[in-house]
Amino acid sequence: MPWNLGGMEWVILAIVALLVFGGSRLASAGKNAGKAIREFKEETAAIKAGVNPAETTPEPDGLVHDAEIVEPDKKPGQQA
Repeated sequence: MPWNLGGMEWVILAIVALLVFGGSRLASAGKNAGKAIREFKEETAAIKAGVNPAETTPEPDGLVHDAEIVEPDKKPGQQA
């Protein structure tokens, strides 16, 4: 099955997608796709430059690692 779509076929596909998914879902899907492509380009550029991408991206605030978790001292039957 050939996938040679002309201009009119793309217009029909866009109209059907708009009717099925709605405008807000398509807008958010496009935004997420653009974000993913941008992150991919940044990571590949960092790899080509020889930089470890994990070292260049800052860690988000409030992230708790397993070693930092401290269990509270409580007696049996006591509520937290």
